Amino acid sequence: MNFPLPELQATSAANPWSYLVFIVIGFAFGYVLEIAGFGNSKKLAAQFYFTELTVLKVMFGAIVTAMVLIFIMVGLGVLDYGQVYVNTTYFGPMVLGGLIMGVGFIIGGFCPGTSLVGLVTGKLDALFFVLGVMVGIFAFGETEWLFDIWWQTSGYMGRFTLMDWLGLPTGVIVTAVVLMALFMFWGAEQLERMFGKRDLAREPKLRLAGAASLVVAALSVIVIGAPSNAAKYAQIAPVKDAALANREVQIEPAELFHTMYDDALQLILLDVRSEADFNLFHLKGAHQVDPAEVISLAPELIAHAAPNRIVVVMSNDEQAATAAWKVLAAEAIPNIYILEGGVNNWLTVFGQDDPAIQAAATPTPDDLGFAFPAALGDRYTSAAPSLIRYEHLTYTPKIVLQIQRDKTGGGCG
Repeated sequence: MNFPLPELQATSAANPWSYLVFIVIGFAFGYVLEIAGFGNSKKLAAQFYFTELTVLKVMFGAIVTAMVLIFIMVGLGVLDYGQVYVNTTYFGPMVLGGLIMGVGFIIGGFCPGTSLVGLVTGKLDALFFVLGVMVGIFAFGETEWLFDIWWQTSGYMGRFTLMDWLGLPTGVIVTAVVLMALFMFWGAEQLERMFGKRDLAREPKLRLAGAASLVVAALSVIVIGAPSNAAKYAQIAPVKDAALANREVQIEPAELFHTMYDDALQLILLDVRSEADFNLFHLKGAHQVDPAEVISLAPELIAHAAPNRIVVVMSNDEQAATAAWKVLAAEAIPNIYILEGGVNNWLTVFGQDDPAIQAAATPTPDDLGFAFPAALGDRYTSAAPSLIRYEHLTYTPKIVLQIQRDKTGGGCG
């Protein structure tokens, strides 16, 4: 039983010049960290004594600036937020990891990223910190089997954001975070004044203009709002419509059948037919979804995305399934396909297992083209055909796993 394996297609940069851009960005990032004092352990450690809080202000200033710019671009339709990598939340391990890293930061005066900046500029303490990081990585790798189930599953929440947690519009969250950051900056300056004897009266007033600009930019996210699903699809329509026209995403019943028995793949079947048709007959493991509610599935599908996950949408033929596919494609859900010919085509191929199921005389478009003696759902044999009986079925493979680039680095800067 050798089934054709889905082709793997990585989304890495295909243009060699893009790597030059990466180098320039990396150099600029390191340069900014150095001139901001992030390569100096004394300056880094001073924030824990409230005498010098530049590190906190630079890092959170960069974070909120990037956040505002990202969501402005998302609102304008320039950037697809579904394609932006967001760390998967594992609450327990993240809390423990934050405590370990925080204690290490206080004791050593560096975090992993800033230790590399210090090392490049020839600081001896940074060298020992980097060596310590390497020893820690090695120790973790050698003992990972002792707690791998815990750190891979504890508090798993998928791609979980503040918007998901609070249920508020993106613009409101962005503005609230910016205001919170500015209040924190003000508080940091008061601490520097009290503990570091800093004279705030001599500080440049330009920082106030920067704060005001940041608030205005954050408020603009509320005004711009988020693009509609239709607007998102319009951006990708030339590519996606061509894929539909070329039959690149419509997979044959035989390919879906083989995929159902492939344990290496995580298969999600979305049936967008009416509840009545679904109750009469549906594929084993399928989930009935109202076409108007398909878009509500996007956050869950994005939050729990997996590189081996395949989503197949089906209707009685392809009409409703194609409309649902466009909705999910607009939300940047990877690896989504349409059952070619829908459930009617599936029954044409596998319906011989159930002689009681009879073909209808003249089915209308997107109607169920078969008559059933009873509403047995997936209890018909053809809902989960025998692997032994149909393993000989051949097909033209179309499933290509789109491997989204993951974040491979870590650290605090």
